[in-house]
Amino acid sequence: MSTHPDTVARYSRVAMWFHWTIAVFVIANLAIGLLHDSVLGFAFPIHKALGITVLVLTAARLAWRLAHKAPPLPAHTPAWERGAAHATHWALYLLMIALPVTGWLMVSGSAQRRPLTWFGLFDIPYLPVGKAAGGFGHESHEILGWVMLALVVLHIGAALRHRLILRDHVLARMAPALDR
Repeated sequence: MSTHPDTVARYSRVAMWFHWTIAVFVIANLAIGLLHDSVLGFAFPIHKALGITVLVLTAARLAWRLAHKAPPLPAHTPAWERGAAHATHWALYLLMIALPVTGWLMVSGSAQRRPLTWFGLFDIPYLPVGKAAGGFGHESHEILGWVMLALVVLHIGAALRHRLILRDHVLARMAPALDR
């Protein structure tokens, strides 16, 4: 059973902007984080600046999301799928906060502090933490990065499942151009 595209409830333009902007930054940061030892070591200042940007945008996105209800899933969506979608979305929100914070802890608690700037435009203050918190941040950041990668792959896979297999209009809620 498929929902007609004219009746699909969509996210607002603001919600879509937050989603796609943060998605691009998260995917870029995952690539930089995973490849930093090989080809992208030069991009680490960009990785840090993007992480802080994701943190700020996620705080704004959460404020927006709490004030603006998400459009409902189609009525035919099974309960297990609704639960999985909600759990995944909130886990992604949590990670979009936890990853930048653990990265910030890591650089703040490092014995060899490197410059922490927002794209070279201004300095970002270090958190007042010691080496233990920096070590915790480092270990947590690495583990959470892998969890984020898994959830991003799951999220993209679910979106493609709706588009290509179920052929419903769930993806059009966040990408209305696909309904044309």
